[in-house]
Amino acid sequence: MRKFCVYGKGGIGKSTVVSNIAAALAEDGKTVMVMGCDPKSDMTRNLIGKRIPTVLDVFRAKGPDEMKLEEVIFKGFNGIYCVEAGGPEPGVGGAGRGVVTAADMLDRLGAFNNLEPDVVIYDVLGDVVCGGFAMPLRKGLADDVYIVTTCDPMAIYAANNISKGIKRFADRGEVSLGGLIHNGRSVVDEPSIIESFATRLGAKVMGRLPMSELISRAEIRHKTVLEYAPNSEIADMFRGLALSIYLNEDRIVPKPLSDDELDEINEEIDVLMRNKETKEAV
Repeated sequence: MRKFCVYGKGGIGKSTVVSNIAAALAEDGKTVMVMGCDPKSDMTRNLIGKRIPTVLDVFRAKGPDEMKLEEVIFKGFNGIYCVEAGGPEPGVGGAGRGVVTAADMLDRLGAFNNLEPDVVIYDVLGDVVCGGFAMPLRKGLADDVYIVTTCDPMAIYAANNISKGIKRFADRGEVSLGGLIHNGRSVVDEPSIIESFATRLGAKVMGRLPMSELISRAEIRHKTVLEYAPNSEIADMFRGLALSIYLNEDRIVPKPLSDDELDEINEEIDVLMRNKETKEAV
């Protein structure tokens, strides 16, 4: 079983990446399971076309002893098994609780043994890597981690923090960093920025996804690009990214950047932004 996590700050495009690479792997004949670990519980919507009950929804309504596998796992596009961990009731408990509960309940219900997925993908919020959000790392549920980032300074800052968390668990031999995924949806999009960041981490860039209106059009209709525009260039890019991650064996212990090193990258981004503003003014 190939198991990996996709991390990144909120709004960075993790769900877009996960749903499309899941669709690509399923298209290639693999049995795929995805688990949304964001309290918004909307990661699987583009695979199913609507929101699904979360593990915590069913847990609260029926209790652990009455839950059934078919109440928390639903089939989506290309036969992908979809699960949403869910979050706590507002003002009660930490958001990571849903991640821990979902993983425990899936194991208890025999999801992995009964469904025998070839690939399991966790979509994990990564603004902070602590508590339940670090669960896939702490429990060794994944072989490696992939971080989605743009050229935005805050996205790179979050990716660096995630790398710090990965390093802690990688040092124990529990999980490692597989690489970065460059999402080209920032104001300034320069591949050399992400390549430089990856080099300093000791990692590689698995692929770059340019900004595409097809992604927005597909998501308006609650679909993946592979379903909405299967013959498009961006769909082929998702297929290439999915394959490179699935076959990747080059995993590393990241070397997180210092604040001074992050400032150097931010200066490079600032220069690019000022150059862009000058060109636009002309």
